[in-house]
Amino acid sequence: MPGWRVLLLAVACALSVANVYYAQPLLDAMGREFGLDEAAVGMVVTATQIGCAVALLLVVPLGDLLDRRRLMIGQLVLLMLALAAVASASGAGWLLAGMAALGLLGTAMAQGLLALSAALAAPGERGRVVGAAQGGVVIGLLLARTLSGALADLWGWRAVYLMSAALSALLAVALALGLPRRRLPSAGMGYGALLRSMYALVLTEPVLRVRGMIALLMFAAVSVFWTALVLPLSAPPHALSHTAIGAFGLVGVAGVLMAARAGRLADGGQGQRTTGAGLVLLCLSWIPLALLDWSLWALALGVLLLDVALQALHVTNQAMIFSIGAQAHSRLVGAYMLFYAAGSGLGAIAATTVYAHAGWPGVCALGAGFSAAALLFWLATLPRGVAAKPREGQCQNAAG
Repeated sequence: MPGWRVLLLAVACALSVANVYYAQPLLDAMGREFGLDEAAVGMVVTATQIGCAVALLLVVPLGDLLDRRRLMIGQLVLLMLALAAVASASGAGWLLAGMAALGLLGTAMAQGLLALSAALAAPGERGRVVGAAQGGVVIGLLLARTLSGALADLWGWRAVYLMSAALSALLAVALALGLPRRRLPSAGMGYGALLRSMYALVLTEPVLRVRGMIALLMFAAVSVFWTALVLPLSAPPHALSHTAIGAFGLVGVAGVLMAARAGRLADGGQGQRTTGAGLVLLCLSWIPLALLDWSLWALALGVLLLDVALQALHVTNQAMIFSIGAQAHSRLVGAYMLFYAAGSGLGAIAATTVYAHAGWPGVCALGAGFSAAALLFWLATLPRGVAAKPREGQCQNAAG
């Protein structure tokens, strides 16, 4: 794949996925405007994750059936309308509905682009290309948390979504010009059969089940952290601005580098080793994160460890499931990311509830518990004498 097209896909992933995460540094501002307390404001993130789940179940699989170029551009047009709706929300109900729409369309775009990256890449470069696209997702997360905080401090939280609508319009033009007009492998079945086949993939592919469960637990842990972080940092004694809180996301830039490296390791058959290292790092990250009240430098170290672990695990998971078959890339990423959405939604609503009752120590205990559960699950399902990188079409003989 030409380097400029890899870059275009990475940028598109970044701008798409950012819409799902803009709200995280803005929860306190949204809560004040719409009268939501600390426990209830987590529903803003949960509504977004509900939209993510609907997208993964009903929209992302369409990439295995329809022309992907037209599908991406059509979704971008709808995304612009959803962004305008959130920017003009007049009540909590409208806000939650708009956030659900952003979760649906932002997720459909980002995951559809990842599946497209895997389909366009040659088998020997798939991990590298998917790693680059996933690097775009990481940059999108960083931009979402940092840029939304800065814009909210200058012009209010609604300006964040107006800005994103303008960027989405530019992206639509770039994709129309840059995506190839090339027929890719399709499923060759109706929409109903396509959706049912996702369930069959989960039942018949051990790699998908194991990697999906690891994703559920690790994203629950990460969502616990990022959802609750704004609450202690915006309150005394820290009383940080939205810009300062969002800047903590920049610490995770090392995750972008790790995403590409993890993809290359998976291409070379080192997926299980990368998984083990990532899960251990995920567990260890909660030690410095728990020191937030004593040191913001310790918090920054914990964010670095958390993001590096997350990206190494996520890219490895995707590289392994994409080896199952070229005609099922969209359904595979859709099924895998359903586990992600479930974990993120669970972590978001649990984080604010636990914080309201047990403060930051309770949040860290919850996140560490999810991380330890992911490590134990991987150890319990680790195959013996099976290569870490399954060959195309032979994943049913592997256990994860």
